[in-house]
Amino acid sequence: MDQSYMKEKPLLPLVLKMSLPMVASMLIGALYNIVDSFFVAQISEDAMTAVSLVFPLQNLANAAGIGFGVGINAAVSYFLGAGRQRSADRAAGLGTLLSLVHGLILIAVCLAASGPFVWAFTQNPATVDYALEYLRTVILFTPAFTLGLAFEKILQAVGKMKTTMFCMAAGAVANIILDPLFIMGWGFIPAMGVFGAALATGLGQVLSLICYLAVFFRAGIPVRLRLKKSPETDVGLVRRLYFVGVPATLNLALPSFMITALNAILAAFSETYVLILGVYYKLQTFIYFTVSGVVQGIRPLVGYNLGAGRPDRVRGIFRITLIFSAGVMAVGTLLCLIIPEPLMGLFAETPETVSQGAEALRIISAGFVVSALSVVVSGVFEGLGRGMPSLVISLLRYVAIIPIAWGMSALFGAVGVWHSFWITELIAALAAGLLFAAFFRRHLRGTALPPEERSGQKA
Repeated sequence: MDQSYMKEKPLLPLVLKMSLPMVASMLIGALYNIVDSFFVAQISEDAMTAVSLVFPLQNLANAAGIGFGVGINAAVSYFLGAGRQRSADRAAGLGTLLSLVHGLILIAVCLAASGPFVWAFTQNPATVDYALEYLRTVILFTPAFTLGLAFEKILQAVGKMKTTMFCMAAGAVANIILDPLFIMGWGFIPAMGVFGAALATGLGQVLSLICYLAVFFRAGIPVRLRLKKSPETDVGLVRRLYFVGVPATLNLALPSFMITALNAILAAFSETYVLILGVYYKLQTFIYFTVSGVVQGIRPLVGYNLGAGRPDRVRGIFRITLIFSAGVMAVGTLLCLIIPEPLMGLFAETPETVSQGAEALRIISAGFVVSALSVVVSGVFEGLGRGMPSLVISLLRYVAIIPIAWGMSALFGAVGVWHSFWITELIAALAAGLLFAAFFRRHLRGTALPPEERSGQKA
């Protein structure tokens, strides 16, 4: 397969070609989140609160798989752009092996932490039982998830976006179908409640992995899982994988830390606010997953073009992605301002919860559009193999909000926590703009490098 189109095809069609399949697959994933939560909410508000409580720990495991997959993607796409096939193969092989190890470690860590974690945020026995039943089931499927992410990011690195879309969609659609069957029961299938929701999630992940394996080993993918030596040392390759993978993992795990801290602040006022925060994070997936799909699509493009000595194309890809992402965020803002009550009503029964949740959506959505800059800059840095600036942006978005939320809640109560979202997004966007401007001046001001200089580039 020839990947030269990544550095030759006109930018707008190229970005659309690479991003739209990822957007579609991410939206299907977001739909799964909504459907899963909708059926869990039919059990009881205790069940919905339980799933909201364990989301941070579940997201931590997901972040490890996705984040390290970003490291694999950045390494493979860079080596392919630089014409270093053996290094790309070796990076894929080591990355896949390490992803499996990560999945096994995460099972042990999450099972050990699940009990103390849940009891730290609620003393309601029903909520605790629901939370532990869900988390201890879904976490057993983590190796299938981390392996699936490794193959997904390798396929994306070679431009197989439609393929990964179908593989992701297969798992998500299976999940959506199995959710009502397993949760509510049908025919010979017994009603399994939250255990059924967790089982449906895990089986969907297994199906996606099977699809990735079938494609990778049968479709002539131009990357192999090399376990023999390459021109780079193993230490150098592992360092490259973790140099991007660890910050990317932290970027994705930081929301878990943030939600945990905000849950502690909100629980002091009422468990209702914990439920509202959990519902908000389910709803915002439609907005942020769409932008995330675009960013996933352009990551291999910026990595490949950097490796190929085309900073001019990196700049153009960044501009197009930012405009598109800001448009998506504007749509999300309008929805939260126009129909917040119906959105909250999908997951809450009591009028008071719906009313308070609608107020939260209106306030939080004020930061959507400005957050587009932070999200895009962070994703471009990851695609370029610069994990640390991306991590700095995420620290501002997901850690700086905690003292701001604490101070605002002391002044204004729970509503102060909702205001802390847009305040933090504004601060993070300003920092992201400054970081990217500095990187632009140092690395992206030039045009394409001459072929002889390109061929002499080092990793």
